Amino acid sequence: MGEKRIDLGLTALDELFMTDEGRQENRLPRIRPLPLDMIDDMPDHPFKVRMDDDMELLVESVKQHGVITPIIVRQKEDGRYECAAGHRRRAASKINGLTEVPAEVREMTRDEAIIIMCESNLQRSKILPSEKAFSYRMRLEAMRRQAGRPKKENSVPLGQNFGQTTREAIAENSPDSNTQIQRFIRLTYLIPELLKMVDEERIAFRPAVELSYLTEQEQRDLLETIGYEDATPSLSQAAKMKEMSKAGTLSMDAILNIMCQKKPNQKEKISFHTERLKPYLPKNITPKQTEEYILKALEYYQRYRERMKERGDR
Repeated sequence: MGEKRIDLGLTALDELFMTDEGRQENRLPRIRPLPLDMIDDMPDHPFKVRMDDDMELLVESVKQHGVITPIIVRQKEDGRYECAAGHRRRAASKINGLTEVPAEVREMTRDEAIIIMCESNLQRSKILPSEKAFSYRMRLEAMRRQAGRPKKENSVPLGQNFGQTTREAIAENSPDSNTQIQRFIRLTYLIPELLKMVDEERIAFRPAVELSYLTEQEQRDLLETIGYEDATPSLSQAAKMKEMSKAGTLSMDAILNIMCQKKPNQKEKISFHTERLKPYLPKNITPKQTEEYILKALEYYQRYRERMKERGDR
């Protein structure tokens, strides 16, 4: 096994003998085809490739026209490349059996690549709360490292923008406000099982933020209670748990008592997981159309039952 080489961000040896003009030209983005097996994922990449409708369209587009927009990569010290933007295009290329993909090779640090990765993926039409949460956290930490600042959740002034926090700097070019970014980052403190429930819309966003302040053991006790009660906490219930956790009084019995309390204006509602309905629904149907489709199907089934009953009474 060869000795592991560490990327210290030092100037390459050949650049030592270049002119300033040559160095600048060498650092310009270069677009060229790269072998797919030479491109690695970015470590801890928060965005997943899901075979949803958008991905199916992308796979078909690559099949028909190839990859039109180059992916963005950085070259690592070991000579391989790391994908900063375009991992779905890269996946679509692999699915179509391609061996190369057009790539824009940029000279940049890992932190610069993280920022590009986060900015490019936030433009996607469908993003899970967990993906956005870890994306904001990675970008926040990258920007702080660039500014030479400690990793603390409560931001302090950034760089030359006196009075501006890191989250405020991110919010300037993001669809979410500074406060909302802070809430998303809090989701990264949930245990995986609870975070998955947020992605599945079984736990609402705001209660999930409150639950993120619970200790890991308290969250696991809550997870067990959710299984027993077949119910998830409301915002007021989650806030109560957060308050008791801070006071050190949130026991398993306390969680159960809170979960058994009747919620204000509580009404029974029926919900379905999208994946369970998908085999029975037309493709590309919107949530509103889904509701109408199910109602019409039930209406048709009710008429069918009435006809069967009439035939049996004859």
